[in-house]
Amino acid sequence: MVIAANGLRTLARKRAFLFLMILAWMPVVVRGVQIWAAANVPGMSEMGMLAVTPRMFRDFLNQQDPMTFFITVYVGSGLIADDIRAKALQLYLSRPVTRPQYIAGKAAILMSALAAVTWLPALLLLLLVPAFMGSMAFVRDNLLLIPSISAYSIIKITLSTFIILALSSLSNSRWFVAVMYAGLAFFTHAVYGVIAGVGDSTMFSWVSLFSNVHQVGDVLFRVPPRYDTPPIVSALVIAIAIAISAFVLSRRIRAIEVVT
Repeated sequence: MVIAANGLRTLARKRAFLFLMILAWMPVVVRGVQIWAAANVPGMSEMGMLAVTPRMFRDFLNQQDPMTFFITVYVGSGLIADDIRAKALQLYLSRPVTRPQYIAGKAAILMSALAAVTWLPALLLLLLVPAFMGSMAFVRDNLLLIPSISAYSIIKITLSTFIILALSSLSNSRWFVAVMYAGLAFFTHAVYGVIAGVGDSTMFSWVSLFSNVHQVGDVLFRVPPRYDTPPIVSALVIAIAIAISAFVLSRRIRAIEVVT
């Protein structure tokens, strides 16, 4: 908790991070206006894409993907790499702080930042619906939105956090970590794009790491999956990616601990 609290206080003092958070919350304001208009402007609630529906919340979380990426890179790339470069990791592990506690503290920093632009605003928008419409009917009819929003946000946040932390533990340069993370995301998607173009099929969308999150998200929100890949395969790839990242992270921190 001390590691997480100190990390979040440090982030709160950085203008670049605050700027990213402001950008990430701009779509929330736009969606809030959309909900207000649907409740107060005649005919707005029937205007297709502008209507307030369960899919709107799925689309909102999709909108947050770019900001989730930038915040993951900005916040996560140096979480462990900076400690390795400054030899602060040895200080952490020389005190009564276990490796799981250290990793959990670092993960909590990024997870909190990502939750603040995914899970929290999505639930806030859901609360705005009855507030503006003066009725709980939408919420009662779509109670499953709460677990859907929560599960999808947790999957996205956990995958991003573990991957960037694993990469951060492999280097003492936050810039190199940022490049590795961006390369992993874009390279896997590019490979999938080539395969899809050659085979004229989306069956191999599981090759693209973060496309698996979208596929599982479609199932959670009960909308038609966008790819031909079986959702269970996408879920398995996500689980494997998290497990590999956790293994690399644990081995890397243990190696530094032994050297210390």
